[in-house]
Order: sequence, then C-alpha cells, then structure tokens
Amino acid sequence: MSLILTLLSVVFAVAPMLAFVALVWWMDRYDREPVWLFALTFLWGAIGAVLLALLFNPLVSIPLEWLAPAAWKDAVGPVLVAPLVEEPAKALFLLFVLWNRHFDNMSDGFVYGAAAGLGFGMTENFLYFAQVGATGSMGAWLATVVIRTLYSAVMHATASSVVGAAMGWARFRGLLTLVPVALLGLGLAMGIHFLWNGLLTLDPLVSGEGRVAGANFFLFPMELLAVFAIFQVSLLDESLSIRRELREEAERGLIDAQTPGVVASWWARTLRSDWVPPGVPRRALLESLTALAKRKRQARLTGSEFHRDEVVRLRRKLERMLSPGGNTPP
Repeated sequence: MSLILTLLSVVFAVAPMLAFVALVWWMDRYDREPVWLFALTFLWGAIGAVLLALLFNPLVSIPLEWLAPAAWKDAVGPVLVAPLVEEPAKALFLLFVLWNRHFDNMSDGFVYGAAAGLGFGMTENFLYFAQVGATGSMGAWLATVVIRTLYSAVMHATASSVVGAAMGWARFRGLLTLVPVALLGLGLAMGIHFLWNGLLTLDPLVSGEGRVAGANFFLFPMELLAVFAIFQVSLLDESLSIRRELREEAERGLIDAQTPGVVASWWARTLRSDWVPPGVPRRALLESLTALAKRKRQARLTGSEFHRDEVVRLRRKLERMLSPGGNTPP
C-alpha cells in the first residue's frame, strides 16, 4: 500500500498544480505571457525555491529556536522560519522576470507570482504526500491530499501573487517606488503565510480543540477572494487603459473607431472578427494593438526614450499591416 500511495503522490502532486497554473495563465486574458517564461517561473518555484528553502530553513531555525521558550520551539519552524525563508525564495525569480520586456503591469505580476507559488506547492505537496503515504494509511493520505491541494498549495500561490502584483504595479514608477512597494508586497505575502501556518501550528498550544486551526478554513478563502478581486480590478484597469490609449490612435486615423472597444473587451476580441480588415492576420493585429497601448502607457509613466521609440515602431508596423497590400507577400 505504501508503494502505491507513493506513486499516487506523484500524480496528485503534479496534476492539480499543472491544471491550476494553466488556469492562471489563461485568466491573464488581454496579453497572455509567453509559455516558456511562465514555465520557467513555475519550475523555479518547484526546484530553485524549494532548494533554497531546504538550505536556509535549518540555518534560520537554529537561532530562533534557541531564543524561543521550550513550549514554543516546535512552532518556530512553520510559524516564523517558513514565511521568512520561503516567500523571498519564491519571489527571487520575479526579480529576473520583472525586467523582461513581457512583464508589463500588475496583472502580469499576479500570474507570474502565482506560477512560482504553485510550483513550490507542487514539490512541497509531493514531499508531504509521500511522507504520509509511507505510513500506508489511506485515510490520512487522502486528507493530506485534499487539504494541501485546495489550501496549502493555493496559499503559496496567493502569497507569491501578492509580491508579483506589487512589483507589477510599481514596475514603471521608478526604483524609489519599486523597492518599498515590493518590500510591502513581500511583507503581506509573509503575513498570509504566517497566518495559515500559525493557526494550524499553534492550535495545540492554545486550545487543542481544533477551533483555532479550523478558523483557517474560513479565513483563507476570504483572503483568496480578496486577492482575486484585486486581480480582477487590475484586469479592468488594463482594459480601460487599452481603450483609452487606442482611442487616441483612432482619432489620429491609424485605426477604425470601433477597434479600441473591441480590443479592450475580452469577449469581443475573442468572438468577433468583423472588425479585422480583409487579409490582415487577426492574431498579429491584436498583439500589435495591445502592445502599442501598453507601450504608450509605459511611456507616460517613465518618459523614457526607449518606450517612446517603441510607440513609434509599433505605429509604423500597424500602418504597414493595415495599408492596402501591406500583408501581401512580395
């Protein structure tokens, strides 16, 4: 039985997280991230962040356990050390992604952060599933699979998405804004992690009746809903920004008057094709229009020559694309 449960641990650790990460990627509906970079972020969480946690968790635990009262020593690792070590470990790769040209805004930060968290949750889940499976207890294994899949792994994704969102919001607002906002996001992520682990770990020390631990199963869904609501607000802001920036292009005569509304609406850009001029590749047109809207906003925020040049380049690209015969092979 223990061998069967160990093999099943691989399946139940990997399959749900792959499904979750695919859903997160899909939800970034206006400009989905390149699969290769999204996958690298997920793999960092699954491998790189886990290795850092395995290395630094014991190192940080030693002095904190030495200082803690005897009755609380067992709680130091999960309550204090895990949030302090694991959240920076997951977020470390976001510092690389942050400067990639595909990282554009707060919505991107949400999805990249969630990808790193889900990767971490996948590996951590396997370690826990295999450990419980080795006992041969099917009931304990099933309970571990359900709780860790629906709660613990999602907690990791939620916490990391907050860090990514903070970085995404501040990305084009200068280092003096980026650094404190990113640190604030990291602190909030640690708080989410601390609350989840703390309520589970401290229950035996406080009441021992499960009431404290049980509060997690009410509080965490509220946290998740709050973060999801902020993600939806960031998507709404992205839509409004696309509409506003492209409306200027319609006034300039670059595009048709109906185009800004179509490109800014996920339903319209998905279901409608009547707005695309004959012979123009619909996907390429959408990508170029979305990129133009984003680069215009970034140029407003940064005032950088690079972003202004990008706006000019994309306008010229669209002019060629939309001109008669502009997509006709030579």
